[in-house]
Amino acid sequence: MRLPSFRPGPVRRTLAALALGLCGLAAAGAADAAEVSLAAPSADEDLTAALEAASLLVAAERDGETNADQLVAAAQADYGRLLAALYAQGHYGGVITIRVDGREASGIAPLDAPEQVDRVEITVRPGPLFTFGRVEVAPLAPGTALPDSVAAGAAARTPAMRQAVETAIEGWRETGRPKARATDQSITADHRNRRVDAAFIIDPGRLARFGRLIVTGESRVRPDRIRAIAGLPSGERFSPEALERAAGRLRRAGAFGAITLSEGEVIGPDGRLDITAQISDRKPRRIGGGAEFSIVDGLTLSGFWLHRNLRGGAERLRFDAEIAGIGGETGGVDYVLSTRFTRPATFTPDTTLSIGAEIGREDEPDYLSDRFEADIGVEHIFSERFGDRLTGRLAVGTHIARVEDDQGERDFTFVTLPAGLTWDGRDDRLEPTAGLYGDLEATPFTDLDAGTTGLWLTFDGRAYRQIGPAVLAGRLQLGSLAGAAGSEVPPDYLFYSGGGGTVRGQDYQSLGIDLGGGDSIGGRSFTAVSLEARMPVTGPFGMAVFADAGYVGAEAFPDGSGDWHAGAGLGLRYDTGIGPLRVDLATPVRGGESGSIHVYIGIGQAF
Repeated sequence: MRLPSFRPGPVRRTLAALALGLCGLAAAGAADAAEVSLAAPSADEDLTAALEAASLLVAAERDGETNADQLVAAAQADYGRLLAALYAQGHYGGVITIRVDGREASGIAPLDAPEQVDRVEITVRPGPLFTFGRVEVAPLAPGTALPDSVAAGAAARTPAMRQAVETAIEGWRETGRPKARATDQSITADHRNRRVDAAFIIDPGRLARFGRLIVTGESRVRPDRIRAIAGLPSGERFSPEALERAAGRLRRAGAFGAITLSEGEVIGPDGRLDITAQISDRKPRRIGGGAEFSIVDGLTLSGFWLHRNLRGGAERLRFDAEIAGIGGETGGVDYVLSTRFTRPATFTPDTTLSIGAEIGREDEPDYLSDRFEADIGVEHIFSERFGDRLTGRLAVGTHIARVEDDQGERDFTFVTLPAGLTWDGRDDRLEPTAGLYGDLEATPFTDLDAGTTGLWLTFDGRAYRQIGPAVLAGRLQLGSLAGAAGSEVPPDYLFYSGGGGTVRGQDYQSLGIDLGGGDSIGGRSFTAVSLEARMPVTGPFGMAVFADAGYVGAEAFPDGSGDWHAGAGLGLRYDTGIGPLRVDLATPVRGGESGSIHVYIGIGQAF
């Protein structure tokens, strides 16, 4: 049988070409990656690591590069990159050879590149280490000191010279000259004496004052409110710190996702420098929730809804809900519903207006309380003197409660004047490893019905220190009720100890004041101490060892006449990326039921 003959048409020719191309690509892909070696005789480990990090060829081998043109281009670029790495480490007499299959890379012409590269040999002879002789940066702003890294006899590293120039420029900027710049330089390497002399000329530029804050970008927050929140001191002398404070206020407002403050190109004839704010918003609404579980206290569920820009001025409205004690062995189910409205930049750029209300029920073993609270006040961040670390609060509020306990059914109508100070010097709020935190709260109150007056005081102090891979954390809690008897205030003005927030291993609120006959109430004084060592184990896993102790007394200030209890245990931590998942197992070591085990599960460290 004779098959009909045919000629390949355009489609068949295209398919054939594609097939040949794919075969060629397959063949190219099958080629072995070039072998790259880097030798640096007499170089120490740090210098060798710096050379390897600078080399494009080393990176190409790691990435499996096979294209000859790319490898030759990388080899020719490596001369400058390796030389810069030597200068950065203080070596100015180095010799670099790069051979591509035996040919010096610098001698390979662009049209004479090989079709394939099998081996590249890099040899770097660093030469001796040079030291600084004389380094001059002038003029310097009053009070500016050059870093020790450019002192005579120090290793003549180029980053040290850059740092010296940047220090000089920043010194002039801090005096109100934002356009200071380096205008000339002279760097001389004396190979005979292995010494580098350098001189840099600085032009301080003109004195400047802050001009306008020009708002750009897409934001639903009104420009006038953005300017009010930033609080840029227009008309005052330029200051990098004031510029950073303005950016910090915008970030702190919570309504913006990306914030960039950039200085104008030129200072105006009147000496003013405009600042441009490039702003983009975060999503205006957010919803979230959390959960915590203890085999004794039960399950706690919480959730919130947040609006970040309620009226176009970065106002925040937040609703929170929490239900606790689900399935617990102590008391019944508690709930809290609350809302809070905040308005940044009220009265001053660092002052926030706050209005809140809360309704809740506490069904505890010793009492049942239904309460309503409301307050209006301000919060001020002392940014100019303390950065964002110190915050003060002052408000006026009301506290209305109906209580059923061992003393019968009672009603309270309090007017309160809560005030507080918070210092937050932690390096990280979610996973602190260093720093101090302290919160002091003082609330004078008067009962409109009974005429009782008093003062409610609390303090929460925390300290963190890293020792090797471990973090040591400590916490001290203090509480006092002065001027009123325990029977004259609602139960939440009294103090108990026990549970996840005070002494792990003890039943929730198990330590109070025994009135006899099986009756008890909270104390007028409170102290709790917690110590915890947190250590990484492997990957995202870590562990903790902790001990807690708590004291409750009937007196306003601890005098030792009250009772102590304590607990200790072990914990497991898993880093979720947004905070550690925490599982703690604790048992009583003083007081409580000996041998019992309490389990606590939650998100975030215990403190």
